Amino acid sequence: MTASTATLRAGLVGLGSMGRHHARVLAGLDGVQLVGVVDPMGDKNGWAQGAPVLSTVEELLALGVDYAVVACPTALHEEVGLKLAEAGVCALVEKPVADTVDGARRLVEAFESRGLVAGVGHIERCNPALRSLRTRLEAGELGDVYQVVTRRQGPFPHRIADVGVVKDLATHDIDLTGWVTGQTYTSIAAHTVSKSGRPHEDMVSAVGQLSDGTMVSHLVNWLSPLKERFTSVTGERGCFIADTLTADLTFHSNAAVATEWEALRAFRGVAEGDMIRYAIPKREPLLVEHELFRDAVLGKSDDICTLRQGLRTVEVAAAVLESAATGDTVRLDGAAKG
Repeated sequence: MTASTATLRAGLVGLGSMGRHHARVLAGLDGVQLVGVVDPMGDKNGWAQGAPVLSTVEELLALGVDYAVVACPTALHEEVGLKLAEAGVCALVEKPVADTVDGARRLVEAFESRGLVAGVGHIERCNPALRSLRTRLEAGELGDVYQVVTRRQGPFPHRIADVGVVKDLATHDIDLTGWVTGQTYTSIAAHTVSKSGRPHEDMVSAVGQLSDGTMVSHLVNWLSPLKERFTSVTGERGCFIADTLTADLTFHSNAAVATEWEALRAFRGVAEGDMIRYAIPKREPLLVEHELFRDAVLGKSDDICTLRQGLRTVEVAAAVLESAATGDTVRLDGAAKG
């Protein structure tokens, strides 16, 4: 952006564990002025970056904003989002876009019917490793894709009280899987357990299929002392592995070099190939997310997770929970991601 570009007026709703990071990025974002932060609890930690701290969304709207970031608890996303849409304000809503499928649909309708730019903060789309992976898959570097496997686990997050691990964490993997492959889910089967004494599930194992036949597997929990963010995409030419904690991407090639040593051949599997670790720029994903959304509001880019794509992720998450509750494989309609 240039100095002559008009400054966008931005607001923030919610100053919790994610909101404080949004405030930090917004306060330093080129071409954007953070004009107000809404949090009924105030700003006892000094996270608002000097912006006025307000009690209601109405007070923020009265200041005049071009867009707002919604980082309040998931159960409040729909209520806050509808107020912004009715006021003609664009919105970047933290994931998941809403607590229910119906709520997500109402948000999609509210923003789309008014022609407002609105996105969902599926931040893994801005992770350097996954952005590089997606570009390479689109270029056909892997050939036919066979399987996507994700593992997302770590210690219990005390910040979360309103949803379980499926809506809080598995939604990351559902969205990134559809995004990097360009496919949609057509079926899902899942099991969950609850071991932490909370009413919601804290571990899930899910398997499914995408619209082109690709197999998917997700293992997600917040009961592990090991923090892991692993994505593997296997295809005819080898396997990509993305570690989104370190933003590293590696490629294991399925080459045509046969293993001649008999003892090794027994467990090496497919023909050995080279392993490549890519050197990629490692910018902060949240900053990239904000830059892309700012540019979308300005009409310069459409590289954001739309509310309709966010709705699709909520639908798949609901299917995961339905499958876990019923023991059945749940079929999805395979509608295109819009």
